[in-house]
Amino acid sequence: MTSSQSPQAVVDVTDNKVAQDKPKSNAVTAWCSAQWKAVLAELVSTTLLVLFGCMSCIPVEGLTEQSPLYAPFGFGFTVMFNIQIFGHLSGAHMNPAVTLASVIWGSTSIAVGVAYFLVQCLGAFIGYGILIGLSPVDLSLEGICVTLPHHALTQFQSLGVEIVLTATLTFVCCALWDPVNQHKQDSVPIKFGLTIAGLSIAGGPLTGASMNPARTLAPALWTGMWAFHWVYWAGPFAGATIAALFYKLVLLNR
Repeated sequence: MTSSQSPQAVVDVTDNKVAQDKPKSNAVTAWCSAQWKAVLAELVSTTLLVLFGCMSCIPVEGLTEQSPLYAPFGFGFTVMFNIQIFGHLSGAHMNPAVTLASVIWGSTSIAVGVAYFLVQCLGAFIGYGILIGLSPVDLSLEGICVTLPHHALTQFQSLGVEIVLTATLTFVCCALWDPVNQHKQDSVPIKFGLTIAGLSIAGGPLTGASMNPARTLAPALWTGMWAFHWVYWAGPFAGATIAALFYKLVLLNR
């Protein structure tokens, strides 16, 4: 059976396909060229968040009882300097729940949000892995920095705590993104650092005050401790979604 197409027709079809593929390739190249610094900033900032935040959870030698304020301020101060360093590059989300809120708000595209999510999880994994290599104690054996609910809480109580904590954090984010506050950005690192510290002091004894699926995922991957793990995904994502929609649809001055 022979083809009815002429050689010239075959050439025209081939040229047309190449012409269609070229803009797609150019678009991908342009996207990568525009976003690679932001994505890299999220990778590095999340690595530092878990590295230094979880470092503050390591027991201090010589102390019979470690201060419960060490970890909240450790994470809070780490968030503070990360926002100062990377905030102008990527927003310094360091948290898939914050990225979800940003996508709902409309300040981050879905494509960039997916890229942030992937590198945030990878960065958290790298950060905890570096800490394992640097720590004088066995993090895996002790379960240090693993987020677990208080033994007296049910799973749904723990879920509620994570929803409330993350919703509050998201309200702070939305207030920052609100155009009314676009000229009030000078003290943003301090505001977020103290927000994380305050929420961690309040919720730490109950659930570990994760508010961040990537921050919880990394220690679980390295230690194999997965108890109640679903709470630390469902809670932050639900809290971020509820707060972002409420602020955008109800509180935002249009």
